[in-house]
Amino acid sequence: QVQLVESGGGLVQPGGSLTLSCTASGNIASIPVIRWYRQAPGNQRELVAIITTVESVFYPTHVKGRFTIFRGNAKNTVYLQMNSLKPEDTAVYYCNADRFGELYWGRGTQVTVSS
Repeated sequence: QVQLVESGGGLVQPGGSLTLSCTASGNIASIPVIRWYRQAPGNQRELVAIITTVESVFYPTHVKGRFTIFRGNAKNTVYLQMNSLKPEDTAVYYCNADRFGELYWGRGTQVTVSS
């Protein structure tokens, strides 16, 4: 079992930045794929970023160039750096760990972008 806890969300003005953390109960470095998703009210959950154990990363078009996923020095944390935030980035952000098809989710952290 892997338990994930997201943190770092909050209220930020448009154009601002936030860094989200995804902390695992164990060593997250061995899990092949870590993803960040988000879900806004009334919308489906959508992919935001992916990182693999070989440090390959992927971003969908709507966040590419603004968001960065990376691993911290601690082996149990993955971060999502978000810059140039827009009101449409407002959502609950979730961390997902994919261990060969076994999926684990955190409870999410709220990000609100508003002036």
